[in-house]
Amino acid sequence: MRKWFLLTFILALTFGAKAQTSGIDTLVQVLEKHTNYRFYFDKSELDSLKFSLPKNFEKDSQLFQKLFAEQGISFQKVNNLVFLKRGLLPNLQLPIESQSVYQPKEQLADSTEEWAVWENKLYVLGSEGNATQTVLTGQIRNSKTLEGMAGVSILSEGRNIGGMTDAEGFYELQLPKGRHRLRFTQVGLPPAYRQIELLGSATFNVELADNIIQLEEAKVTAQRESNVQSTRMGVQKVDIQTIKQIPVVFGEADVIKAISTLPGVKTVGEASTGLNVRGGSADQNLTLFNGTPIINPIHFFGIFSSFNPDLVKDVELFKGHAPIDLGGRLASVLSVNSKDGDSKKINGKAGLGLLTSRLFLEGPVGQKGTNFVFGGRTTYTNWLLKKLPEPYNDSRTSFYDVNLDVHQKTGDKSHLLFSAYLSNDDFTLTQSTAIAYGNKAFSLHWQKEFNTRFQWNTSVGTSDYNFSLADRAEPLSAYKIDFGINQTYLKSKARWQPGTQHTLDFGFQSLLYQIQPGDYQPAHSESLAQTSSVDNEQALETSIFLSETFSPNDRWTLEAGLRYVFYQYLGPQILREYNKNEPKTELSLLSEEQFEKGKTLQFYHAPEVRVAIRYLLSNQTSLKASIGTPRQYIHAISNTASIAPTDIWKLSDNNIKPQSGRQASIGVYRNLQQNMYEISLEAYYKQIRNFPDFKSGAQLLLNRSLETDLINTTGKAWGVEFLLRKVKGKLNGWLGYTWSKTLLKMDDPLAGELINRGEYYPANYDRPHDLTAVANYALTRRFGFSANVSYSTGRPVTVPSGVFEYAGSFRTLYLERNGYRIPDYFRADLGLKIDGNHKLNQKTHSDVTLGVYNLTGRKNPYSVYYVSEEGRTQGYKLSIFGSAIPYINYNIRFL
Repeated sequence: MRKWFLLTFILALTFGAKAQTSGIDTLVQVLEKHTNYRFYFDKSELDSLKFSLPKNFEKDSQLFQKLFAEQGISFQKVNNLVFLKRGLLPNLQLPIESQSVYQPKEQLADSTEEWAVWENKLYVLGSEGNATQTVLTGQIRNSKTLEGMAGVSILSEGRNIGGMTDAEGFYELQLPKGRHRLRFTQVGLPPAYRQIELLGSATFNVELADNIIQLEEAKVTAQRESNVQSTRMGVQKVDIQTIKQIPVVFGEADVIKAISTLPGVKTVGEASTGLNVRGGSADQNLTLFNGTPIINPIHFFGIFSSFNPDLVKDVELFKGHAPIDLGGRLASVLSVNSKDGDSKKINGKAGLGLLTSRLFLEGPVGQKGTNFVFGGRTTYTNWLLKKLPEPYNDSRTSFYDVNLDVHQKTGDKSHLLFSAYLSNDDFTLTQSTAIAYGNKAFSLHWQKEFNTRFQWNTSVGTSDYNFSLADRAEPLSAYKIDFGINQTYLKSKARWQPGTQHTLDFGFQSLLYQIQPGDYQPAHSESLAQTSSVDNEQALETSIFLSETFSPNDRWTLEAGLRYVFYQYLGPQILREYNKNEPKTELSLLSEEQFEKGKTLQFYHAPEVRVAIRYLLSNQTSLKASIGTPRQYIHAISNTASIAPTDIWKLSDNNIKPQSGRQASIGVYRNLQQNMYEISLEAYYKQIRNFPDFKSGAQLLLNRSLETDLINTTGKAWGVEFLLRKVKGKLNGWLGYTWSKTLLKMDDPLAGELINRGEYYPANYDRPHDLTAVANYALTRRFGFSANVSYSTGRPVTVPSGVFEYAGSFRTLYLERNGYRIPDYFRADLGLKIDGNHKLNQKTHSDVTLGVYNLTGRKNPYSVYYVSEEGRTQGYKLSIFGSAIPYINYNIRFL
């Protein structure tokens, strides 16, 4: 009873009384009932605004001005018709005498204003000259944080000339002289406008204000027009508000699971964080947090990602044509960026869920341009493990992650960012088997804008991933195994715009890999386990890159880049040479040579080509095509379908060659109804070479000659991706469908036994059909529903063909690899978000999220496995979540 009383008290304290306001529909109904006017407007423009209901209706001109002008809405009365528009309303010029127009009065802006903040002022820019074309440059910044805003679209209305800000908020437009009405749009903000009179080339800096009433809208991309205007293909950007609306298990917003709802992105099943992108394996994805590579970013073996959602600003996935400075993986690059932080005042957020608690703080430090972002998350999942049957109910688990970012302005147009990221997991099964893994990442970033045409960024950082496995069930055989990966990098890149038609990106990166493949030690004083280890590995990967974006006119844009990679496999290490005419075994080993520290055992070098082209059929439709030749020098060797903490990571050497690929894509993109709807259709074809797979019966753990248990395969993947999304309005979301195939082949008899007789076989993450629908509906400003429905073909598995007797016992016989599939996957989730009131002068704002994961309770199989029992083969199906899982989360934001 006390629990229910406490819950009721919290909800009552949180939400309080409902404010006496109404939406545009209710307001118009009241006005039309008490006046003779009929109102016409674009509902998608105004449905997020709230209005105070009038008490009298006598003086309609003053009434309308009070109701609409204060919200930045223009109105025009024509007889008994009233036309409403957000921002400035062009005069309809109707042949009717009884008409009047109200617009917020236009004023001439003060020429000394450094930042343009007013929509209704006229900014006169530049000096008179003979040139008819001018260049307008500048920066867009956030009025709250004073940070540059990336991905802001700028459009000169009526002329259909536009552009987009870069990562630091800078832009450049080529415009004709004269009057322009510029429209600015970006995630989380309504459209903003500025009026300019352009006399000549000039600098125009704009400050855009936050708007809290937009937070309930789901936005999927940073800029709606970028779906058509951008050159790159296969790029998806998801902001944190969208991520938090997608129902997930236990209600914990998950960055990576949100990405997996997009076309071309799959996982092998429940509790799987590794992504399979366009036919790529999970290790063929590069995950970056603030530019630093992260290995295995998961908690609780994949149920959660290790990125605290409160700190994340946005997530960007490059499925095909990635920026030229990013490389090292065949399938994709996943870039997670943290928030910039509030530079004006300290505020924060806290969250309480069924399994985790979170804390987030941001604010300024002193008066010298320093601000910070801090976040922490921990868990209390042991109550859940106690529900397991004996003896597993005696298990224990815990995890945490901590983030700290410090931003420091070092000048008017330069700043430093220090970023620290820690995550750790500890799991004990029945007090005997202990597993621990975690990440540590530290980086320092310096950014400088020398002028509007030249910017430079330099970063240095390090990332550590460590994993340990211990078994202490029996003191005499107790052991512990440790693994580790360190990546240290230096990266410097620049952007130069020599003219309005050309943009150059160039720079270099040096990345040092250091891998501890395994260290085996006794874990008890009485243990008879013998110390053993595999020699550490290290390699240096250095790349130089250059890319040019060329736009000869408004319709054509070409982006071409070259990334040349130099790879050195370094000592101390033993170089093993095998007979090239025989499979690699201990019998075909010819020699072993010890190399000293720093000596190069193997050297690879090759170019990576990236070309993309875009053609505008109209301002709302475009065609795109791209090709790329990526390479990968680090590999996860695993006999599981998903990325796991126990995976063995191996560097390319003289026996294990780098993976390489070729991918071609083509697509058509269209926006409808003033960018309310986005439609895209992409097709791709990919070839993969030197993909490492394991032999039947392979020994992967603590194997000093791992190359003898691996084979190089070739692969191919192709598919079609369709995406339809609605990005504004009360109902928004997306529908994505992917049809694809991923096949591998091993047909080299010199490499050892053939797999499936040397014929193509499906990869264990091949799922031909994948359909996902995500919908969000804002019932009111405080109440919103979310739903997620997913269907996909069951993934391939290898089933036994019989049994055989060996050494006095029966063994299971497997023949055709991945010849069958587990049952198809289906899941439906439902969520409800309840916001507190939206009064801006409150010290706290809160919300409650509740819902049901796996609403139908379907027992989706994660895997099927078989064992021999009493001379016969018995199959078992493993399901991670076999029932509906309700959840509830409480969040509070304090100012």
